[in-house]
Amino acid sequence: MAGGDASEQGTVTCASWIRRPENAHLLVVGKSRPSSLEVFSFDPKTTSLSPSPKAKYLFEEGGDPVSIAVHPSGDDVVCSTTSGCKLFELCGLEDNLRLVCKELVPLQDVGPQKCLGFSVDGSRLASGGADGHFRLFEWPNMRVIVDEPRAHKSFQDMDFSLDSEFLASTSTDGMARIWKTSDGVPVTTLTRNPDEKIELCRFSKDGTKPFLFCIVQKGNKTLIAVWDISEWRKIGHKSLVKKPASIMSISLDGKYLAVASNDGDVCIIEVKKMEVSHYSRRLHSGSKITSLEFCPSERVVLTTSAEWGLMVTKLNVAADWKEWQIYLLLLGLFLASAVAFYIFFENSDSFWNFPDPSARPKIDSVLGDSASDDQNVWGSFGPLDM
Repeated sequence: MAGGDASEQGTVTCASWIRRPENAHLLVVGKSRPSSLEVFSFDPKTTSLSPSPKAKYLFEEGGDPVSIAVHPSGDDVVCSTTSGCKLFELCGLEDNLRLVCKELVPLQDVGPQKCLGFSVDGSRLASGGADGHFRLFEWPNMRVIVDEPRAHKSFQDMDFSLDSEFLASTSTDGMARIWKTSDGVPVTTLTRNPDEKIELCRFSKDGTKPFLFCIVQKGNKTLIAVWDISEWRKIGHKSLVKKPASIMSISLDGKYLAVASNDGDVCIIEVKKMEVSHYSRRLHSGSKITSLEFCPSERVVLTTSAEWGLMVTKLNVAADWKEWQIYLLLLGLFLASAVAFYIFFENSDSFWNFPDPSARPKIDSVLGDSASDDQNVWGSFGPLDM
């Protein structure tokens, strides 16, 4: 479902969600011809965007947006253009939003950064260039942690781990590397067969399974491989996606993976079962999907392509329990237990008011007379061999 006129003026090149309090999330959209950055509000009830942007910035000095990174706080947006990166501060309320452009000197003239991302805790900013240059900074002071010009042949993808301790990066030549974010030291290079290319990567985000999911292209087969990050050991793979993938994403709660194809399909995978739970065929028919990201609070994904622009799509997956629903269920169980206890109390006089001891049957009548002929209860079974 397309939202508003986010795709009507200019060609959409990239987009990302902006997390806001009370789930009043926004979307930031990069466009070319003319080059601009626009912010739209999102209505979860109708799965649509505002009819016009709430804030807009025109790149008068040239350079089309290439990639976007939004800080977890939702206050800062870093946009890479074909010439370098710019920092924007989102100010004001929804009806009076402004994008205030600020200098980002260490990334000002570095050329297009294919990969941009903040760590989960917001303390690191990483960039990976089309030229293979890897940069890692502390945020917001921009102290350089890593400045490696030959990290890759050319960056293809990157992702931070849930604890922000590691960063995974992949290259167009099929190599994948793991970096320590505290000091920028390379940890390992993921092993692969000569006929395999590791293309995309996402860390698990559910807080229980320390895994790294990767899209591995093996000849004509597209595989989802899993590495145990405690030992960086590959533990298996599944063939769930039948087409070459262009981009990968994982939901904030870690329950779903999303994989988009080069011809416009989107596949949603339930991580716990590693099974396909939703498939949107020809969502961007015949066009390579360039952006793919889960909504922070809804089962909705945003996607972009050069031909079809921006779309927001509601997923056909099992609904999650809302917090108020859980509390309502607990209250219902409590009330049901109280009613059952009251009914039991009202109808159980023989339990609460012990009967007269004289009315109890004598123990002899139950066990039998000790002087009776049947003194050996085992007699009918014959003698016991001891």
